[in-house]
Amino acid sequence: MLGTLLSDANRRLEKALRFVSIHDDVAERLKSPKASLAVSIPVRMDDGSLRVFQGYRVRYDDSRGPTKGGIRFHPSVTLDEVQSLAFWMTFKCAALSIPFGGAKGGVTVNPKELSKFELERLSRGYIDAVADFIGPDTDIPAPDVYTNSMIMGWMMDQYNIIRRQITPAIVTGKPITMGGSLGRETATAMGAFFTIQAIMPKLGQRPAETTVAVQGFGNAGAVIAELLFHAGYKVVAVSDSQGGVYAEQGLDIPSIRQVKEATRGVKAVYCEGKLCNLVAHTPITNEELLELDVDILVPAALENQITELNAHHIRSQYIFEVANGPITSTADPILESNGIQVFPDILVNAGGVTVSYFEWVQNRSGLYWSLEEVNRRLSEKMIEETERVWSIAQELSCSMRTAAYVHALKRLSEAIEAKGTRDDYLT
Repeated sequence: MLGTLLSDANRRLEKALRFVSIHDDVAERLKSPKASLAVSIPVRMDDGSLRVFQGYRVRYDDSRGPTKGGIRFHPSVTLDEVQSLAFWMTFKCAALSIPFGGAKGGVTVNPKELSKFELERLSRGYIDAVADFIGPDTDIPAPDVYTNSMIMGWMMDQYNIIRRQITPAIVTGKPITMGGSLGRETATAMGAFFTIQAIMPKLGQRPAETTVAVQGFGNAGAVIAELLFHAGYKVVAVSDSQGGVYAEQGLDIPSIRQVKEATRGVKAVYCEGKLCNLVAHTPITNEELLELDVDILVPAALENQITELNAHHIRSQYIFEVANGPITSTADPILESNGIQVFPDILVNAGGVTVSYFEWVQNRSGLYWSLEEVNRRLSEKMIEETERVWSIAQELSCSMRTAAYVHALKRLSEAIEAKGTRDDYLT
């Protein structure tokens, strides 16, 4: 039986199926993951005790190529969540015309409670457990929530030890010195920025007159907030897991990032050099940030932030999903009826997997690109696919989310049908 999150994800697929004609075999194939692996990861802790952590890896669909998807370390990780994220990755790769299928992985753990040595042992233990399930031509992991280039480096090294060979293409998002790509750490936010810049003129919005609130001031949220700030948008609110700040006059995002990196807290400050002073602001919760009266809301934290319980309280005009699945399917019609346009995760946050693909290509060829080349290719890809999804939405008079799924479905259908359907055997 499908879990709650995966069932919710499948409702988006069912809605898109009303607008596109595909073979029944295709729809059936995409309703369930191809393979799911649950593992136990024993880790010797610094005090000598042994703890066993639960880990998962899911390959959802590989019709268009080897599967691709991040690994997250978070207390809420479940098999249901990982399957849902793998589902979204499948459609994200197809929507961006990347020759990968969708996958995802995770470990149920609070990484903030682990020492660096314990974190390394957990990371290597995870690869020990899933090594036969992944590979550069099978399934390629990457960073996700609470994982980073350092962790990817440990995972690549452990895979190399197991296979007794250097295999840089086994993971993406790894350190540059180990074959990582320039621009990968900022790719998710950079891709979202290119999408926003492509969409805003179509809506008659100019940066200086556009207010923004960003929920989730982490790897992606902090970067997109600063990119928008430098582009002239008025970023009036940001938050992390501990809470946030709001200032009607706008916030100085570079200063907030500087203090966040030093103290791990979000504070409304203005800095000159190393001297930082608090500025007038209102402390807010994550929930309050979501309900602010702003032009653009950017959920960049975890899934299920906007549900049928709070959707009626959302007052932004536009929502750009930088997080995966921040809005439930039951909240979609409420937002739509209130005139709020949602730009979906499978398009908006696809910059991460796009540059992961670029990294994989560079690893396989042995030729490496400059940051300018990476960002140029990313910009071209994001803008091209944003324009295509926008055109589909206009043509079908449907939401951007449904248009993105229709766009992805057509590509997935072509790949699945090329391998044979019932009709090929009946003729």
